[in-house]
Amino acid sequence: MSVGTPGSGAAPCRFAHYFVICGIDTETGLEPDELAGENFEQSPLKRTFKSKVLAHFPENIEWNPFDQDAVNMLCMPKGLSFRTQAEPREPRFHSFLITREDGSRTYGFVHTFYEEVTSAPIRAAMQTLYQMHHAGHAAAAASSSSSSSMDSLASSLDEGEGGAGPPAQAPPPCGGCSGAYDAARDTLYASKALCLITPLPFMHACRRFLAQLHRAAAGPRPPPLPLESYVHNLLYEVPLPPPGRALKFHGVYEPIVCQRPGPGELPLADFPLGDAFQLLGVENLVQLFTCVLLEMQILLYSQDYQRLMTVAEGITTLLFPFQWQHVYVPILPASLHHFLDAPVPYLMGLQSKEGTDRSKLELPQEANLCFVDIDNHCIELPEDFPQFPNKTEFIQELTEVLQRFGLSPEGATPVGPGPAHLKSLALHELVDDRRNGNLGGEALAVLERLQALTKRTGVAVEGVETLGRAGHRGDAPGRTPEEEEELRDAKLNVQLREVFASRFTAMFADYEAFVIQGAQDLESWLTNREQMHNFDKASFLSDQPEPYLPFLSHFIETQMFATFIDNKIMSQWEEKEPLLRVFDARVEKARLYSGRAPSLRSSHYQRCTNLKEAAQAIEQRLMKIDHTAIHPHLLDMKIGQGKYEQGFFPKLQADVLATGPTNNNRWASRTATAQRRKDRHRQHNEHLGLDNDLKEKYMQEARSLGKSLRQPKLSDLSPAVIAQTNWKFVEGLLKECRMKTKRMLVEKMGREAVELGHGEANITGLEENTLIASLCDLLERIWSHGLQVKQGKSALWSHLLHYQAREEKLEQQADSPVSNGQERRKSDTGMALPPLKVSVTQDMRHIQNMSEIKTEVGRARAWIRLSLEKKLLSQHLKQLLSNQALTKKLYKRYAFLRCEEEKEQFLFHLLSLNAVDYFCFTSAFTKIMIPYRAVIIPIKKLSNAMTTSNPWVCVSGELGDSGVMQIPKNVLEMTFDCQNLGKLTTVQLGHDNSGLLAKWLVDCVMVRNEITGHTYKFPCGRWLGKSVDDGSLERILIGELVVPSAEEQEGKQCRTPPMLRSPSQIRRISITSQGGRGGKPNVVQIQESIGEAVNNIIKHFHKPEKERGSLTVLLCGESGLVAALEQFFYHGFKSSRLFQKTVFVWDFVERAAAYLDTAEQIGDLQEAPEPLGPAGETFCRYVGGINGTPRSIGKDGKFQLLVCLGARDRLLPQWIPLLAECPLVARMYEDTALLRDRATVNSLVGVLQTLHDFSITLESSLIKGIRL
Repeated sequence: MSVGTPGSGAAPCRFAHYFVICGIDTETGLEPDELAGENFEQSPLKRTFKSKVLAHFPENIEWNPFDQDAVNMLCMPKGLSFRTQAEPREPRFHSFLITREDGSRTYGFVHTFYEEVTSAPIRAAMQTLYQMHHAGHAAAAASSSSSSSMDSLASSLDEGEGGAGPPAQAPPPCGGCSGAYDAARDTLYASKALCLITPLPFMHACRRFLAQLHRAAAGPRPPPLPLESYVHNLLYEVPLPPPGRALKFHGVYEPIVCQRPGPGELPLADFPLGDAFQLLGVENLVQLFTCVLLEMQILLYSQDYQRLMTVAEGITTLLFPFQWQHVYVPILPASLHHFLDAPVPYLMGLQSKEGTDRSKLELPQEANLCFVDIDNHCIELPEDFPQFPNKTEFIQELTEVLQRFGLSPEGATPVGPGPAHLKSLALHELVDDRRNGNLGGEALAVLERLQALTKRTGVAVEGVETLGRAGHRGDAPGRTPEEEEELRDAKLNVQLREVFASRFTAMFADYEAFVIQGAQDLESWLTNREQMHNFDKASFLSDQPEPYLPFLSHFIETQMFATFIDNKIMSQWEEKEPLLRVFDARVEKARLYSGRAPSLRSSHYQRCTNLKEAAQAIEQRLMKIDHTAIHPHLLDMKIGQGKYEQGFFPKLQADVLATGPTNNNRWASRTATAQRRKDRHRQHNEHLGLDNDLKEKYMQEARSLGKSLRQPKLSDLSPAVIAQTNWKFVEGLLKECRMKTKRMLVEKMGREAVELGHGEANITGLEENTLIASLCDLLERIWSHGLQVKQGKSALWSHLLHYQAREEKLEQQADSPVSNGQERRKSDTGMALPPLKVSVTQDMRHIQNMSEIKTEVGRARAWIRLSLEKKLLSQHLKQLLSNQALTKKLYKRYAFLRCEEEKEQFLFHLLSLNAVDYFCFTSAFTKIMIPYRAVIIPIKKLSNAMTTSNPWVCVSGELGDSGVMQIPKNVLEMTFDCQNLGKLTTVQLGHDNSGLLAKWLVDCVMVRNEITGHTYKFPCGRWLGKSVDDGSLERILIGELVVPSAEEQEGKQCRTPPMLRSPSQIRRISITSQGGRGGKPNVVQIQESIGEAVNNIIKHFHKPEKERGSLTVLLCGESGLVAALEQFFYHGFKSSRLFQKTVFVWDFVERAAAYLDTAEQIGDLQEAPEPLGPAGETFCRYVGGINGTPRSIGKDGKFQLLVCLGARDRLLPQWIPLLAECPLVARMYEDTALLRDRATVNSLVGVLQTLHDFSITLESSLIKGIRL
């Protein structure tokens, strides 16, 4: 076809691009299809043979080149199949699509039927193959032993043939059975396919056109015109319906109507969604939809190609306004099964063979796989799967829509129908076949006789009446049953899609507010795309209802969401992408109607309100047909062409179908004019702005960013192309690893990262969890790429088990386990916790001992989290991969893990994660039992290292406490098992004051989590004893996480600041923590430390509740509120020692309370005009309550308790002025003391009042035993 003809110029507006015929090539004969998984055990009739494209018209189209291999493969995915007259030969319909590398799609619609084989060489070849197969079976059966012959007998019976029968030449015992073939007796039929390739998915119209075309060839009477006329008409004279309009064109026997949605409606989707819901049921379909949104690997499985296509297209059309961005092959030909190895998200359809069950299907990876068994109505979901928001209400609304159309929400159940049902089913199938033109001449004659019989006898048989109506249009006014069904399908489709679309409109109503428009122009944005943050994820999530967060935090990390936001940003400079335009208009409309403030989010379910309007729009279009295409007409064919032979599809004349008509009709001239106008506009644009080639290159790079692989090329299967595809996978995985680790680092490092120019800082615990889950998924995909043999659902855990088995064998041979010669996390005090060995297998044992985790995928994820928390992920994986013999045994040569350079870069990217602290294991497994080891370190240089009393300890963390545990006498180390305490916060340490040496000088307590290796130091530096220090028999120590030394971390710096520590005695006496060496803090430093302590508490309450950490540290830690107020009260305090006895702030507090109490009593007696008031009463009551506690917490402990209780009950601002005005101040404080400066006291009261907005809850370890 010459490109210059008007017919070809208008082709982008044509309804169909190609008409294709596939089938058996009589010249090349029978070629086995090795790629389809040849099985020589089967009878030749059951095997697959190579099909060929026998003809396609036109030859080629410039903008949609004909891909012969891909079309042939998808028209006949199983290759040619053969039948005899004894077997069923009903026509079948299926569709397919081809996704080009730029993401654009073309659709194929295929009508497959069986045609008699007249070629003598092919029939002879089939006879020979059958005789060889039969002889082979007979020989195998004769030579096998009696025990094994039972198996072969069973298998040959399955094939429908006897085991050791008569000679091959004689007809086998079961002559008419399936699988047997005798050329003299049997008629041989081969499959043939008619296919239309179209730019838009007009499924119903194409199905009807192809069925009518086949009926014309198979029917008893020749069609009104030669078949070339109808094909030519559809290819060159039928335009695409304009948006928002309906078009009527003519098939062989009946007119066909198709319609196209308008610019403001949901895009065209002609695949029947009702069928998809009936195949899976609403619940399963919503779960599958969620998996697709989260970009998991989706594998559809069915014997029927059209079912695969219906579910795949149905699900992807429901994604509006988002689009699937990854590998999309709804029908995966047998020759492309290696694509299941792809370590990327995919949506693929696999044809199941009859009789094979799911368990025999070996899939390379299942850790993140959603497996959909369509024929059995069941679905297997991945683990750790967040539910779609408002799922219950959503399913209810969908159920109501289905029920209005008479469909069951559970879907069709696969139970065996009864005899009566089967009869009516057979009639319904006849109706369908008649409607689709699938009935041959004999069947049509039978039907006509059946109808005549029912008329004559007056017996009403349900369904027979409709048979007549189905075949004859226009008998009755209005629509035919066929048209009614199409209209019903279209209305159901649009209503179901509207329900899905309205969910996204409600969830993302305010998305625009969080889009970050960073660049000045398109070129600079495209150039810096990878470095830029386009969406404020943290703020968006903080604005969402709590129940939505698990789903949304995962979804906003997907490629489809990133592409949606990219399209939004690019719409500043170029025309809006169509889906985005429709969605934005809906969001705007919803805003106008609701008038809701953008920031007020609610999890209240909003039902779809425009179902009726959407259905009416479709009905009105079909009622009022805007355009009618030119009727088919006789073509300029030579005499003798267009011959017709009943039952055979004729060889069409290429010369009349190769080109379109000359410019002799309105539509062609109109489209040609439009095309010329477009060409002029394009030429004008080429002279403007950014160089188009460069722009296109940037655009493609930006759009493919993050996609590991674009669509696989179906046509070329040479080893070089397969190798190149695998190389793309490897490059894609490495790029994804780089981006994921960078994102995790940037988010975690917060403000520091922002200062270094990395963009947004904020990260929530929820987001962190999402990023880690996404890293686990990436590692699973890397480990399942290029597997030799799949073992278990998790490829990573399977590899680890192989490694563990080898290591344990080596450990038995040698006495000591392999530890890389490294030791880990010694304490920095010289007194040691015994080091933890760095061992992959030790960490595996910890995971294997966790009874809560039941699956391999769960164990692999727990192991990744544990390694990440221990900062050993990169090191562990390096150790695992260092066993090259094992890697070679498990992986093919092209696997990612055997690409040395990429593997090194991958481990390096993971190593960068050691720069930050993760608690992803501790926070994820909160209910598990964890072994802890505690060591009490006394100050050794003093002789009182041991005590005669009975010591005890209680360890508390963010998730709970261990309870009081007695420490055996003279033992300084103990281990205990306890439910996960989370991050450790405090240790209570004390003794019972018994024996001669009832005092104890403790330097610190060390506690280590024996699984994660996290070690906490709880500094003390104080005495415990009645007669020493402040008389305390128990102390509450505040923990700090010990950062491993540089040698232990192999130079890996941790940028996370250390946690706060317990106040030490030295600080209390000399208050040197902020002053110069030996100097006391000055007024400014004290005021600053109070301000900072209060500020930290306020910041704590502004964080999301799950991420706040320990308030105890902020109150009682080294820079906490208690320490800051202690500095305030010690400023100007007269001699800290009086007659060799230390005076503490608590002494002043007690005397002040006693004075106030006495003053009140005297005031009562003397009837003083100003009694003490409520502030004095509460102060005296609290001091009395603290002094009355049975615990011996010492004077500093009592002051700490008073401050904590005062902060909790909002009393500190009332108590401090009371103490400042007490006459005792003059005796115990110097004139320059801060407590005697009225302005400073007022300022302090103002600062403390800012805490009144928050509800402070105290840890039970602080307030145990206090009664107020």
